[in-house]
Amino acid sequence: MQALQFGYTIVYVPDVTASLAFFSQAFGLTTRFLHPSGSYGELETGATTLAFADHALGHANFSGGHVAASESAQPLGVEIALVSGDVAAAYERALAAGATALAAPTTKPWGQVVAYVRCPDGSLVELCSPVAGA
Repeated sequence: MQALQFGYTIVYVPDVTASLAFFSQAFGLTTRFLHPSGSYGELETGATTLAFADHALGHANFSGGHVAASESAQPLGVEIALVSGDVAAAYERALAAGATALAAPTTKPWGQVVAYVRCPDGSLVELCSPVAGA
């Protein structure tokens, strides 16, 4: 059997256009694609795609529904990690764009700087420096 390759992550959100705009303003990522219906969109993120789909599409895909991060009091146990050479600046930019602070930049024992924010759509984002030697 051939090994699988990680292709993309889709985050189900209340408003795809708003999530794309937030990720552009907060993290400097540009929109690669937005379906004319507004129900699905992708960001320009390199080899692996970060995409958003509206909750209606999620409900159509999963007969049992799904947990909406936007309606959860706590962040879901899945995060989007964005690597930055200046975590503190990325953290402040995200907060200025409307993210909620979860954990200010902290240097971990292995030397990596890590911070956490929650996006207006409920997504959990880790902002982190590159891991030394990785």
